[in-house]
Amino acid sequence: MTLYNHRTGQRWIITAWPELYGWGVGAERLKYRFQWTFPIMFSRHDPDVLYVCSQHLHRSTNLGASFEAVSPDLTRNDPEKLKASGGPITRDNTGAEVYCNIFALAECPQEADVLWAGTDDGLVHISRDTGKTWREITPPDLPEWALISVIDVSAHQAGAAYVAATRYKLDDCKPYLYKTTDYGESWTAITNGIPEREFTRVIREDPNRRGLLYAGTETGIYVSFDDGENWRRMRGNLPVCPIHDLVIKDRDLVVATHGRSFWILDDLSPLHQAQGELHAGNALLFAPAPKVRMRVYYTFGGWDSSYPADTVDFGRIDTSVVAFVNRADSDRPQLLNAGANPREGIVFWYCLAGETDEAITLNIRSADGGLIRSYSSAADGELSAAAGINRFEWNMRYPGAVAVDGVDGWWERPDGPLLVPGEYVAELVVAGESCRQRFEVRADPRVEATAEEYEQQFEMLLAIRDRLSQNNELINKLLRLRRQVETWAARSDDDALQAAGKEIAAEVEGRLPELINVGFTESQLYASGLHEKFNALFESVDSADYAPPQQAREVFAQLSDELDGQLNYARADLGETVADFNARVRELGLEAVDLL
Repeated sequence: MTLYNHRTGQRWIITAWPELYGWGVGAERLKYRFQWTFPIMFSRHDPDVLYVCSQHLHRSTNLGASFEAVSPDLTRNDPEKLKASGGPITRDNTGAEVYCNIFALAECPQEADVLWAGTDDGLVHISRDTGKTWREITPPDLPEWALISVIDVSAHQAGAAYVAATRYKLDDCKPYLYKTTDYGESWTAITNGIPEREFTRVIREDPNRRGLLYAGTETGIYVSFDDGENWRRMRGNLPVCPIHDLVIKDRDLVVATHGRSFWILDDLSPLHQAQGELHAGNALLFAPAPKVRMRVYYTFGGWDSSYPADTVDFGRIDTSVVAFVNRADSDRPQLLNAGANPREGIVFWYCLAGETDEAITLNIRSADGGLIRSYSSAADGELSAAAGINRFEWNMRYPGAVAVDGVDGWWERPDGPLLVPGEYVAELVVAGESCRQRFEVRADPRVEATAEEYEQQFEMLLAIRDRLSQNNELINKLLRLRRQVETWAARSDDDALQAAGKEIAAEVEGRLPELINVGFTESQLYASGLHEKFNALFESVDSADYAPPQQAREVFAQLSDELDGQLNYARADLGETVADFNARVRELGLEAVDLL
């Protein structure tokens, strides 16, 4: 065991008993029997207290400069189990074979003086005076010589704890899980639903919900919503592999496998809220977990866009049937691999009791009820209307600018500004019934922007988006005008009408390059128009969490003046030309164009 100094790079060996041991001899020769992976734990109540375990519990209050044994031998200390591994001929003793030691250690989160210890030879002890005295509390129906793999002390109730044990090394592959609520005075076996030969390595209680348990076995993960009364396997793309440990970090389940890396189920919120089976016709929107507004930067371009809706094969919420996330582009449920970046958006989970023929809608609203954005299952690829639990991820952005008809390229902006940190409301509408949940968007704690600066940035981005929309609407009107005029001119032999049409088409052709780069796909051969300039300004102001710089405000004012000039031209000068064209159209008994 070493103490590493990050500043100096020095590694100080602070092994509790640094005598070379275990090589070629049995554990009977050792003063302290430290197993290959012995427990190491700092006290959650006193960060100066460090615990390590041999057959005794050792404590240091000076970062390993000294240790004291604060327990007797808590193991069976069976001499027959302490002899040299492999016998006198094929000795195999490297320290991994040391038996009769403390394998699991836990400290009560509510009471600083309560410690729990479990051994690899099947005993459980408790101390309620910080190690001065110990009492054996082994579950009475646990067979001898079981390995106490994990003790998980409840975060919700003092005196409550869970134990996971294994006996597979004795050719017993049964699951052994127990719970107590009275400091080990009594125990209840809790394995209903776990197969007879699915031995258990770890059990953890979710600190966010009392009685929500996760168990890791030799082949996967099981979940219980009722404090272990019933278990169901968590289906998903997690490989069939031994689950050696589980940790709940905030609202994420971190999974340590043996041989298949680390995995993360990145949002447990639906499990925290699952309370019972939904009746037919009902729908449930789960309250989203608070989301930090965090920017993730990529090494190559493209505007931000909404994530596609994902679905989950949880089945009905009967407090037992559970699966991981089903991506829309995959036929297998997905966990988030530990090496992936966090999602930028906020995840909404909702459950439908059955299929519905009517479109379902998810509305995102401000705290006062104002509509920010709306998504519908009627729109292809937005919301899933499948029975069971579904997932939709939203990138936390307002709607973007009006698109230019027929333009599908780099400068499209389907999304507007990010939400400012604050409180919001999600509303799921199914068959006329509305289900609402409040959610919170939090500021990135690393960012120094004030609430006023967030608001200033948001207001300017909205203004840029709106002016970009005006510009794009004008482009669309001019393009439609040109098509209409050319269509009428082609249908008539009237020279005056054709001449007026050519004049309008020429004016449109001359104005478009000032509004948009008509040759965008041909690289730098054509100049940027207002379309590209407003988009670039948006990107500039939106690049980080700061109030808009003064130069951005000045550029916005300049571009706005240019756009106002284009709009005035379209209403006045071009409007007169269109009026002349329409007068001739009416003389010929045709329908006038009225796009401007």
